[in-house]
Amino acid sequence: MVRYVYDFHEGRREMADLLGGKGANLAEMTRLGLPVPPGFTVTTDACRAFLATGSEPDGMVAEVSRHLSAVEAAAGRRLGERDDPLLLSVRSGARFSMPGMMETVLDIGLNDDCVLGLAKVSGSERFAWDSYRRLVQMFGSTVLGVDAALFERIMTRLKSLRNAPDDLHLDARDLAELVEAYKELIRDETGEDFPQSPAEQLRRAVLAVFRSWNGERARLYRRREHIPDDLGTAVTVQRMVFGNLGPDSGSGVAFTRDPATGRSGLYGDYLPNAQGEDVVAGIRNTVPLTELERLDPRSYDQLRAHMRTLERHYRDLCDIEFTIERGTLWMLQTRVGKRTAEAAFAIAAELTDEGLVTRDEALARVSGDGLARLMFPRFDTSATGEALAHGIPASPGAAVGAAVFDSAEAVRRAAADEKVVLVRQETTPDDLPGMIAAQAVLTSRGGKTSHAAVVARGMGKVCVCGAEELAVDTEARRFTTRAGTVVEEGTVVSVDGSDGAVYLGAAPLADSAVIRFLETGERSAGVVGAVARVLEHADAVRRLEVRANADTPEDARRARRFGAQGIGLCRTEHMFLGERRKLVEEMILARDDAERERALNALLPLQRQDFTDILEAMDGLPVTIRLLDPPLHEFLPDRTDLAVRIAAAEARGGQPDPHERALLEAVGRMHEENPMLGLRGVRLGLVVPGLVAMQVRAVAEAVVARTRAGGSPHAEIMVPLVGAVEELRIERAEVERVLAEVSEESGVPMRCPVGTMIELPRAALTAGRIAEEAEFFSFGTNDLTQTTWGFSRDDVEAEFFSAYLDKGIFPASPFETIDRDGVGRLVRIAVDEGRAARPGLTIGVCGEHGGDPESVHFFHATGLDYVSCSPFRVPVARLEAGRAALAGTEGSDSR
Repeated sequence: MVRYVYDFHEGRREMADLLGGKGANLAEMTRLGLPVPPGFTVTTDACRAFLATGSEPDGMVAEVSRHLSAVEAAAGRRLGERDDPLLLSVRSGARFSMPGMMETVLDIGLNDDCVLGLAKVSGSERFAWDSYRRLVQMFGSTVLGVDAALFERIMTRLKSLRNAPDDLHLDARDLAELVEAYKELIRDETGEDFPQSPAEQLRRAVLAVFRSWNGERARLYRRREHIPDDLGTAVTVQRMVFGNLGPDSGSGVAFTRDPATGRSGLYGDYLPNAQGEDVVAGIRNTVPLTELERLDPRSYDQLRAHMRTLERHYRDLCDIEFTIERGTLWMLQTRVGKRTAEAAFAIAAELTDEGLVTRDEALARVSGDGLARLMFPRFDTSATGEALAHGIPASPGAAVGAAVFDSAEAVRRAAADEKVVLVRQETTPDDLPGMIAAQAVLTSRGGKTSHAAVVARGMGKVCVCGAEELAVDTEARRFTTRAGTVVEEGTVVSVDGSDGAVYLGAAPLADSAVIRFLETGERSAGVVGAVARVLEHADAVRRLEVRANADTPEDARRARRFGAQGIGLCRTEHMFLGERRKLVEEMILARDDAERERALNALLPLQRQDFTDILEAMDGLPVTIRLLDPPLHEFLPDRTDLAVRIAAAEARGGQPDPHERALLEAVGRMHEENPMLGLRGVRLGLVVPGLVAMQVRAVAEAVVARTRAGGSPHAEIMVPLVGAVEELRIERAEVERVLAEVSEESGVPMRCPVGTMIELPRAALTAGRIAEEAEFFSFGTNDLTQTTWGFSRDDVEAEFFSAYLDKGIFPASPFETIDRDGVGRLVRIAVDEGRAARPGLTIGVCGEHGGDPESVHFFHATGLDYVSCSPFRVPVARLEAGRAALAGTEGSDSR
């Protein structure tokens, strides 16, 4: 028979899945001998059964009754007893802390009769009626669904009539009047009376807490924190102790360390003559916890001793709730406390020094997300004022600069040492120079995986996308907010990539000490030293290598400083922008092989120098160079812009520029309805003569140059978008022909492994055959996610992803965290079949997921050799790779 109720003395800390965090920790404090009011926990099993059927599971009510009898015996009082009633608290307690997201009902057991007995036994008529008032108000809103604002309205009206600044200035008669008004409100709103039966109050309160698991705020919180929806909540039922019995009573919240900084000490708030709900509700001003030493030295000393006991037992920062009832201290709750990222690292380091945790445990207690937050500069939000607009926080950090509306202006102003923010409706590859020059990128369209977002994250640039409140007019060089504010070019704005806010003017910035450490290697005390120690241990225990996605020598050098062990993705298309675009246009417009060869020959030395510089920056480490991937039309001007310019010239009676007319014809000829599934990747190399040979020769000659200079180049050549082994076989033959040719010409031995990106479902499903031709695999999870889901990354996120997240279709965006069931299954298939065909096959990932903490755990468990991510995500990936190695299982919780 399933058991649904456990007394506190029957549980323990390890039973959190069944008893919830609150119930398990109350049981643990009881086992430690701390002063915990007696009680019991109704399990998560009971909650799940109730949610599945809509009624209490068989036997639950009888179990509650038996355990209630034990509490009554321990307290020496009975629930509903007229002269000396036992009162109960009913609180939620999920497996993972969800503070304030579910329901609580206090003072269960009061009714019109026993409120008089409580007044007599407590010696305070006001206290008794205040407790009854709280019960009716909380029960009415929580259990019966009456709008809480209606109760507040009645309270406000009465305080106004009595000229009372707060509820403490209402006397017993006032509170009795409130109780009657509240009961009348319940009757009017629900058609039923407030229940006078204490047993009925308890039963309905427990069920209300169960129902609150599926409340809107609880669901929203779970989505945000990636907490599964099927866990359910436990319910703790506990004897009430009262902090509102006079000046020798009170309630408080305490932390064994500062949750903001991690410093050891006594931190928290205390509220004399108050119940615990008053402290967290903020309806009255608290005093610092240290003030308790003056108010009640005995309770203060006891609290300190209990806090030391709990911190040493839990070996972590503890968050504690307590109540003092007429000089007697009671411990009502403890849990491992939430803390800032700075505090998390500081506490992990200090507890290691104190011998309370091992280095492995310290690493497990921090996170890559926390490290990322420490790396971003921040605004002083107290001085920012009201935001102009909000968009999607696509790449975190804080930046200030003059608004500019095209790439050329961004480059021009940046060259004059002016900080700028590039503002566009959306960006294209042509905007890359401006994005590099800008401090931040702001777009009115797009989502977290739009071009602007992906490239900005790769460069560590602040980015806010999809700020739909802004009407961006690039021609007039300004944007207008919905409120009518017009921001002209040159106006200084501040962009917060962490929360998506945009401000007028220069908001003050706080620098990141962690970034300075990563750039220079110079340690300092405090959080920087803690981060350094944790990263060192992560590097010592991790199995996964961490490489970087880098397209320039500057990015490569930064990635190496940040701990990258090579480049997992060097995208050659970014090398064709700027002034080189003209050479690409010539290649596209070539009328015969000779013209095309001239254009390619002009590009060759430029590409060779690019590769030489990157190989120098990464000397001794692997550099995986991806051959040209995007459709060629992306290197041509916009079709509409060309047509308009030609039409305008004709309207003026002039002759259009022949070059522009040729470009328009080429754009029309190359137009595709869905270019991302068209002529790109390996298909380009198979149909554009000389393109692959030029790029491979540039790589090979760069290897020769570095070898002759005394370097140790390790270039790898990656073929993109392969869907069939025949494609790779043909292209690999061309690659090896050119490599052999350069080796013979130079006399330098050439060892450049040739591999492919696995970014199409067919490639994953035929990985065994593809591995016969590929020396390595690299999963391009951006395109693999697009093609598996049938999503266009640049379109769908802003259109309906928020609705999908709200409806629970996604636990998280599949472009941010790997979709384990779909895309992840394809990855597993490809790994298994690829290595079966070619034992020892090197396999990595170079999509956006390579820097996502949760995805790193998946890639470790799946057996990949490395992850590759943007330079600024390298430390995050290093940390999470270490945590994944310690967790050892795919299902580890990386939150």
